[in-house]
Amino acid sequence: MSKKIRKPIKKEKDFSGKIIKILSQNANKPFNYKQIGAKLELDDTNSRNQIIKELKILASQKKIIESEPGKYLVKAESQDYYEGTIDMTSRKTAYFICPDFAEDVFIPTNNLNRALDKDKVKVYVYNRRKGKRPEGEVIEVVERDKTEFVGVIDMQPNFAFVSTANPKMYTDIFIPKDKIGEAENGDVVLVKIEDWPKRADSPFGSVIKVLGKPGEHNTEIHAILAEYGLPSDFPVEVEVYAQKIDTSIQESEIAKRRDMRDTLTFTIDPKDAKDFDDALSFKKLENGNFEIGIHIADVSYYLEEGTILDDEAYQRATSVYLVDRVVPMLPEVLSNFACSLRPNEEKYTFSAIFEVSPTAQVINQWFGRTVIYSDQRFAYEEAQYIIETKDNTIPVDVSITGESYVVSDEITEATLKLDELAKILRKKRMQNGAISFDKVEVKFNLDAEGEPEGVYFKVSKDANHLIEEFMLLANRKVAEYIGKQKKTFVYRIHDEPNEDKLIAMQTVIAKFGYKIDFRNKGDISKSLNALMEEVNGKKEQNLIDTLAIRSMSKAKYSTDNIGHYGLAFDYYSHFTSPIRRYPDVMVHRLLQYYLDGGASVDEETYETKCLHCSNMESLATNAERDSIKYMQVKYMQDHQDEEFLGVISGVTEWGIYVEIVSNKCEGMVRIREIKDDYYTFDEKQYALVGATSNSILQLGDEIYVKVKNADLVKKQLDFHFLRRAE
Repeated sequence: MSKKIRKPIKKEKDFSGKIIKILSQNANKPFNYKQIGAKLELDDTNSRNQIIKELKILASQKKIIESEPGKYLVKAESQDYYEGTIDMTSRKTAYFICPDFAEDVFIPTNNLNRALDKDKVKVYVYNRRKGKRPEGEVIEVVERDKTEFVGVIDMQPNFAFVSTANPKMYTDIFIPKDKIGEAENGDVVLVKIEDWPKRADSPFGSVIKVLGKPGEHNTEIHAILAEYGLPSDFPVEVEVYAQKIDTSIQESEIAKRRDMRDTLTFTIDPKDAKDFDDALSFKKLENGNFEIGIHIADVSYYLEEGTILDDEAYQRATSVYLVDRVVPMLPEVLSNFACSLRPNEEKYTFSAIFEVSPTAQVINQWFGRTVIYSDQRFAYEEAQYIIETKDNTIPVDVSITGESYVVSDEITEATLKLDELAKILRKKRMQNGAISFDKVEVKFNLDAEGEPEGVYFKVSKDANHLIEEFMLLANRKVAEYIGKQKKTFVYRIHDEPNEDKLIAMQTVIAKFGYKIDFRNKGDISKSLNALMEEVNGKKEQNLIDTLAIRSMSKAKYSTDNIGHYGLAFDYYSHFTSPIRRYPDVMVHRLLQYYLDGGASVDEETYETKCLHCSNMESLATNAERDSIKYMQVKYMQDHQDEEFLGVISGVTEWGIYVEIVSNKCEGMVRIREIKDDYYTFDEKQYALVGATSNSILQLGDEIYVKVKNADLVKKQLDFHFLRRAE
């Protein structure tokens, strides 16, 4: 029998990276070449020689230190060793995002070393040659972004695997038999990763909750919440605590407040709203000006700091608005009752009261705690009817009461005057450089079981703008009042748009004959507003609205006031929705504290809270978006035999994305499904080009499609390409 010859080790693409990794993971322990060889499971002469050579090169480059003859330590602050976050692609590769690099660092699949999407990691960076994209290898996972995942369980005789629908989750999760719990094969489950042994292909986890069967309505909605770590119910002890709060209106408390109960006050909200957190009061003054009060539910009166209820509200940080339900920040006893400014009830409020001239100039302002009595509850549609017709008889088809009724002359007059002032305020904002994004919102008509019966579009009208302008006024003036005192405060900030994204957007919109003026930030905002007006009602409107919003920086909460670019305000905060946003609660508390003469609070403490609230807002937004996608897929399941006119909303090398004109549902047509020619992706034209006919499919083109597949679990639609629109 011939002796088996050990093949010489093939040199790694970047062998030094493996050495750096070993030394980095054992930062205070020196290694010689034999120990490193053992760690790499390499013991042939050729491999050892290679290790010796690489060690000497790394030491000469001062990336590692020869602490004693033949023994090496990693240099604590190697220039090729960085900390940042992982951004996974759907192709099992990733990019390392780090402020030290102008461009993201590519991480090949075999260099991920158990890092998952958004994990905080340490990375060794190589290939930093000029003209080459830097590449790297994960040395250490510093902190997991998340450890809980939603997926479908696949049972084996003595173990199970859970696979997720998330394209950025490149591995399934191994579940030992004793950690499967009550789960059955095919269930949607929430699992927690507990360990990832070095030699294991998959992380090890345990089932912590069974959510139900795939495709069932409640299962998928709860799966969306669980995927983002959002709660679906309040803990029992929090509900019990909330129920014990005294929500009665006390004369002793009224005596401490400005009494506004005799001032004309009303609310305007969506017709299906259950919590009314803002009201407007209106009074004509003898000097010809108007006293306008923006009254906000005084949540901080009931929500005491340091209680389990306050802790729960802070952790949630926001209410989550899914298509078929609201997951509130506060228990119902507060959100829908005690703090809701319902008609014909006395309520505690925190108010911003302004004396406003007929030209909408703010002459005087006052902030403080009040008590109000709402005389009327309007839906937006009812207020809109008054604005459009000047008629105070609300017809049956508009009325939320189900029957026609007459609005008092005082409230009708107040509504019309407030609308007039709001339009002046809005015009001033636009002249100052504010950007108007009235993006069409997709809404669903649901039956009693939560099934979608139809789709409609929510469009902002004058009544919506009326409320918006006075809420903006209160938010701006509260922020300005504290900001000019140079005291720590919670601001809502919005940076200037990302120029690279604007340039990319310009490339796309140029195909439709539009352009953006880049000369200065004022020109950009005016140009974007003109663009929004120009595309209004056109087939490409939703696509261009979406691109414009994506080019904007993300608004967030911070103690560092840089102003709000989109609104063109130097000072801006969130004061007007404390029932559904925790930052507003913080603003109320700080405002009262400063009104009482308090010194500036600790900035670092509040910056941490701002970061948490911004993060929770982002998770809630993602969950809301996923719930809309889910409902769109569910709706399209029932329309599989219909032809739909769609607009091409995206073009990639694997196909085209198509948005249905009638319902805004978006799906994919795979490139291989387009049978009238052989198409390839032309990156310069951002289009698919037919090899034989040279025919082009590009952004904004109208085509007819039919549903091929509607996947509720992945929330994906696939379409058949039928033909081009005439």
